[in-house]
Amino acid sequence: MATGPPPLRGIKVVEFAGLAPGPFAGLLLADAGATVLRIDRPPADVVSPPAQDMLTRHKASVAVDIKSPRGAALIRELVARDVDVLIDPFRPGVLEKAGLGPDVLLERNPRLIYGRLTGFRRDGRYRDMAGHDINYLAVSGALGLLGREADTPHPPANLLADFAGGGATLFQAILLALLSRQTTGRGQVVEANMVDGASYLATFPRLLLKTPLGSRGRGRNLLDGGCPYYDTYATKDGKYMSVGALEPPFFDALVNGLGLGGRGWEHRRYDPDEWPELRRAFVDAFRRKTRTEWELVFDGTDACCLPVLDYHELETDPAREGDQRPAVTLRKTPCLAIKRLGHDAPGDPATYGQGPGVEGDGYTGAALAPGDGAEAVLASWLGWTRGREYVVSGGAFALNKAAPRL
Repeated sequence: MATGPPPLRGIKVVEFAGLAPGPFAGLLLADAGATVLRIDRPPADVVSPPAQDMLTRHKASVAVDIKSPRGAALIRELVARDVDVLIDPFRPGVLEKAGLGPDVLLERNPRLIYGRLTGFRRDGRYRDMAGHDINYLAVSGALGLLGREADTPHPPANLLADFAGGGATLFQAILLALLSRQTTGRGQVVEANMVDGASYLATFPRLLLKTPLGSRGRGRNLLDGGCPYYDTYATKDGKYMSVGALEPPFFDALVNGLGLGGRGWEHRRYDPDEWPELRRAFVDAFRRKTRTEWELVFDGTDACCLPVLDYHELETDPAREGDQRPAVTLRKTPCLAIKRLGHDAPGDPATYGQGPGVEGDGYTGAALAPGDGAEAVLASWLGWTRGREYVVSGGAFALNKAAPRL
């Protein structure tokens, strides 16, 4: 089946370098075919690598001193000339101070989608405070749902606030604004914050708090580790199996596979007072075999019992589903490929994505040095050339004051 270009081909994005959430939003846009130009600080101003950013697939970089009048002027001219999306990852006021706030840039480019991402709400009590994923989760209420009953709340690395509630939510908001622009012809300011993003993601468990399915307290409910048939268990070799046998046929297949059938658990499992005993039975059973042995027992069944895999296994074992693909499959206009496919590999673009893939196959990140690819992007977007419209000094790009009026 013939495929067309990726869905965001032709969309031009300016992404100011920042920590993980902003670059992740840019990565999602780039993987969908947008051209993303990251704005880095000049090399002389960089104490450490640019935000240690590994989320660089399909992006280019230009180093600009936005505190310099000519540096800020370059950004204004760049954005004014048909840039579609800008990603602002800074605290409120940083870009405004440089003369790059939404009022200025939207006046020059009314079709611009000006995406702003913060940790806390811009109008909330924590707006002027520093924070990280764990803090945004904490004040959103989501962190209070996570963890074992007898332990402190545990954040899931920095996945839930930074990436899901932050970067992915901003990506969604940008797409909505692009869709709205199709009707109105105008861009707008788009604001996302990780507190509201994480809270929105927690809609279902939050609503469960007022029902019998979620009212027993953290770590004591059906879906949060309190229920023995929705949990993980150590195997004989120190690895783990996951269990999610909620429905009766699935539970029957699980207990029969574990050798625990015929003991009445099929009827007693609904009583939380029986859960501690059932958990002990599961713990003892899983410890009798290795994870591989349990896989042989449950593969092909509906027991909802599957191995807990780590990324090293996924990367190195061809039998596992570890080939990295775009997050979604668009049959007519696939996103860009992540994994590199050999000439003899099944390369259906709709499944694996378009193009040659990237170095590292989605397992090893590649740093993007300030200035990498900038000249090609500026030439492609605007027809600009070095020495005419802009100059480069010490690695920093700036508007050429001697250039013809732009």
